[in-house]
Amino acid sequence: MSASPSTSTSTGLRVISLAERPDLEDALIRMESSWPAYIRPDPLLVDWALARHAEHQLVVLDEEERVVARAASVPFAWDGDPGSLPDTGWDETLRQCLTDTSAGRELTALCALEIAIVPGRLAQNLSVYTLRALIGHAREKGFRDLVGPVRPSRKDQHPHQPLAEYLALRRPDGLPEDPWLRVHVRVGGEVLKVCPASMTISGSLAQWREWTGLPLDTDGAVELPGALTPLTVNTAHDYAVYVEPNVWVRHRLTDHRP
Repeated sequence: MSASPSTSTSTGLRVISLAERPDLEDALIRMESSWPAYIRPDPLLVDWALARHAEHQLVVLDEEERVVARAASVPFAWDGDPGSLPDTGWDETLRQCLTDTSAGRELTALCALEIAIVPGRLAQNLSVYTLRALIGHAREKGFRDLVGPVRPSRKDQHPHQPLAEYLALRRPDGLPEDPWLRVHVRVGGEVLKVCPASMTISGSLAQWREWTGLPLDTDGAVELPGALTPLTVNTAHDYAVYVEPNVWVRHRLTDHRP
């Protein structure tokens, strides 16, 4: 089943958009999630997306009106060709949304940037519920596709394994080994390709020490808690860079074919 904004369900949960409840913006932003502290998207673009495309920012409220999950997405102009989805997925899609919106182009697809669940509710199937809600929302708004640079949930356990190899891992039933990718496939998602540099986060070593609590006093690759690939440290030049790969996944919402 799909839940649309402002829809109540027998679970006691309710999905609503930020456009309908702008008073929930602070709760949406401050909601506790499992994202590592060093994942730091461009705040200017994020703030712009929240303001300009508030209708596509969904929150899930429990029976006590607490925010227990969120789904952030932005519309953009996409021709339906998987090859044209950017290798710099998360970062570039936000920029493309801004330029497409400003140019008045037809916004044909909705890009899911994040589905996050309050840590205490992770075992309650809320990720599936929220994903279905976002799919239902995108279909209701007339988009041809919902796509997203998906963050595989168990890749951090294999930080040195190339994502293409990790992506090839399958269970005996043919479904992806990764639990979050498996959720997408089970609700009709199609795994398209690796998104090798979906998000790039750079900073001084002082910043990275603050974000991670690690000494970072030697050059080279350093494993970080929750990271999908190692952090690259350069002590001589006093900086470190983390490049996060994701996986492009597509949910077709109409019979449109590229």
